[in-house]
Amino acid sequence: MSLEQFKNRNVGRQNYRMLDIAKTPETGWGKFRQALSRTLKGELFVGLAVTFGIMVRTLFRGETHTIRYPLEKIPISARYRAIHEMKRLLESGNYRCIGCGLCEKICPSSCITMETAYDENQRKEVSEYTINFGRCIFCGYCAEVCPELAIVHGGRYETSSEQRASFSLFEDMLTPIDKLTSQKEYPGFGATSSNADENIKKTPLAY
Repeated sequence: MSLEQFKNRNVGRQNYRMLDIAKTPETGWGKFRQALSRTLKGELFVGLAVTFGIMVRTLFRGETHTIRYPLEKIPISARYRAIHEMKRLLESGNYRCIGCGLCEKICPSSCITMETAYDENQRKEVSEYTINFGRCIFCGYCAEVCPELAIVHGGRYETSSEQRASFSLFEDMLTPIDKLTSQKEYPGFGATSSNADENIKKTPLAY
């Protein structure tokens, strides 16, 4: 087969459909009539009717589909990975973190920084713990690797701030003492049992 035969191999086998395209107007009045005919079509009034109907139902019947943020917030799944939360021990109120450093080592974006020291009782404590939320990708590895369930992901997803320094405050992530009884627990290794309140007693930490 020659090149010409190859190019013309499908000629005559296609079912082409010719479009009825009007001629482009040349005068100003013709262009105005064309624009007017393309604008004022039935679809325009159908869309306006739908918009007007939704506006009437929203203003007079209260059938709104939006929420008044930030006064109202949509419910978030318990598995949603938002701003981290640092948990406390229920018996002593101290934070659960033992300073093992696993969360710092496993973090793929290297946004977790931890410094530890020993107190007067030779107990290892965390002297500084920061998370740079400007770099955090919220992968959840830190919460999965934590042996004490000291760090979890909460439901606070607002990460906007005027200063970068506020992205990594340990005190903002730590559970307040006055809200310790309402601290949410997550199932897994290190989680409290259902009868933890009956078994709680003030004892020195084992680590």
